[in-house]
Amino acid sequence: MKTVHVTIHVKQAVLDPQGKAVEGGLRALGFTGVENVRVGKSITLQLNGSDEEIRTQVEAMCHQLLANPVTEMYTIEIEKERVEA
Repeated sequence: MKTVHVTIHVKQAVLDPQGKAVEGGLRALGFTGVENVRVGKSITLQLNGSDEEIRTQVEAMCHQLLANPVTEMYTIEIEKERVEA
């Protein structure tokens, strides 16, 4: 079984009101120099199969449920299997 991390962010061309709210909050707290805050989500899954099979499945999941391909982009990271002796 492999662990897969999917990170989803709003595309740069799309307004991110949550990111703007976080940016304003950080500035109000005195954190200067904060710009272009984008808020996303992280999803962790565990799947069986080869890396290619897993990537194909997770891409289908992203297109069908996890991400909105019109407004969001995503990255998929498949952890290497750990072998313990």
